[in-house]
Amino acid sequence: MANLLAVIAAGDRNTQSMLAGEALRQSAARLSHRLELEIHTAEGVQKPLPPTSIADADAVLLVGSAKADERFTGRTHLEVTLDAVLRDAEAVIRHALDALAGSAAPVGKADDKALSIVAITSCPTGIAHTFMAAEGLTQAANALGHSIRVETQGSVGAQDTLTADEIASADLVVIAADTQVDLTRFVGKRLYKSGTKAAINDGEGLLHRAAAEAQPHATASTDVKAASEPAESSSKRTGPYQHLMTGVSFMLPFVTAGGILIALAFALGGIYAFDDAHKGTLAWSLFQIGAKSAFALMVPILAGYISYSVANRPGIAPGMVGGMLAASLGSGFLGGIAAGFIAGYGTDWLNRHIKLGRNLDGLKPVLILPVLGSLLVGLLMIYVVGSPVAAVLAALTEWLKSMQGSSALVLGALLGAMMAFDMGGPVNKAAYAFSTGLIASQVYTPMAATMAAGMVPPLGIALATKLFADRFTFDEREAGNAAAVLGLSFISEGAIPFAARDPFRVIPALVAGAALTGAISMVIGAELKVPHGGVFVLPIPNAVTHLTGYVGALVAGTVLTALLLRVLKKPAQN
Repeated sequence: MANLLAVIAAGDRNTQSMLAGEALRQSAARLSHRLELEIHTAEGVQKPLPPTSIADADAVLLVGSAKADERFTGRTHLEVTLDAVLRDAEAVIRHALDALAGSAAPVGKADDKALSIVAITSCPTGIAHTFMAAEGLTQAANALGHSIRVETQGSVGAQDTLTADEIASADLVVIAADTQVDLTRFVGKRLYKSGTKAAINDGEGLLHRAAAEAQPHATASTDVKAASEPAESSSKRTGPYQHLMTGVSFMLPFVTAGGILIALAFALGGIYAFDDAHKGTLAWSLFQIGAKSAFALMVPILAGYISYSVANRPGIAPGMVGGMLAASLGSGFLGGIAAGFIAGYGTDWLNRHIKLGRNLDGLKPVLILPVLGSLLVGLLMIYVVGSPVAAVLAALTEWLKSMQGSSALVLGALLGAMMAFDMGGPVNKAAYAFSTGLIASQVYTPMAATMAAGMVPPLGIALATKLFADRFTFDEREAGNAAAVLGLSFISEGAIPFAARDPFRVIPALVAGAALTGAISMVIGAELKVPHGGVFVLPIPNAVTHLTGYVGALVAGTVLTALLLRVLKKPAQN
């Protein structure tokens, strides 16, 4: 049994100090150890530790702002934050005992001192990786004794939004995002950027790197300069893939809304609901909203936010102007991508090379950059880029629409395999972005293959945990239930924990099943007008064609994955 002391000092947080003390006392008792408390409040010291207790102590926990004094000379003392104790007092006691045994670093001192951290997580679709990264950062901060607040920028907007006071008092800002995040709130703060996978796979390692390598962000003499100039050049800040994914993430809600409304219009008014003969009817109105408005904005939004990702806010107007021209010139999503990068890199170059002096810098974001950036991208789209890209898109569209037999099978298998290869990573997102972009050109078969294949990995694993339970641990069998729900919702990331534990056996099984599903979907010519939602959008009239065959493709891939997992995986050691 260890004799522990705890000294708690937290300024005017008297109530929290008392709660933390009681939590430590009860946790130590549950673990069959003895703990005595000394609490420093604004009114003074409550029950100072007697000299005999100090003499018998094995270790002293210094909580909050408590400091080691001469009373504890020669005693092991460990510093921990008050928030860490309030979150999990028993973990603090265990960590302290491990430290006494020489098997762990001092509690709360992973990076020299306990840090107050604020973080933002975001991914292109704003669903699974966003929240998995947030959970990874939270668990890592708790383990290291840091306090953290995470803002998630998901598909439903920002949640748990950071307040100005939290940002002002933070020691460190961590951005774990696969899309561009507005960083203007963090001017002057120590900031570190990474992708979501670092937070998911090794949150503690990410926080260690962040504490060591973070740099002050966008220090600028005026707010105008901070708004009009990126803190770093775009080439250092992010890469083309992340810029593209930012555009895709902002485009997705328009595709989803447009696709569902068009499907409902056809369900109510037939395939000619758009005809003037139906003008004024609900079906005609739904088509105008879905096709003429939501779908019409897809390419400008894609281009505008690719440009925004490269050049920050000054890039939005030129990017959207270029996207509108791409749509009107018939170059579709390929032209939109080209316009976005031209506008983004062009505006970023103008921003860095036009020097007007402090007094006139305010003209750049509202006058000079929008005008010159729009002029640059507009002229290039009209005279150089638009027509060739339109020809390429037309040829691609015709080829995809005419695909039959072996060529359709190969493309479907390829898209399916890509969706399962890294389950939300760059390869998966490349297939998804390709399929989503083709919706604007009324090519819907790749989207059907992509979504069905993306559901196979978690569904196949969920089925395998039920049919072949001996291949999985108890925890994995329990996680299989959640994977099933995620799979039905078209969230491939539900398979990531299983693949991470046994990649060389699990990933081939997932890829094979998804490839089979994608191939069958393309061969039967299934079309899907809604780019997300999983099985929950299938009952919508006209959302998907060849529904029976489409469901059969999903079942076939799921069963193949489960059978391959049975063959490839060894019996689990529970």
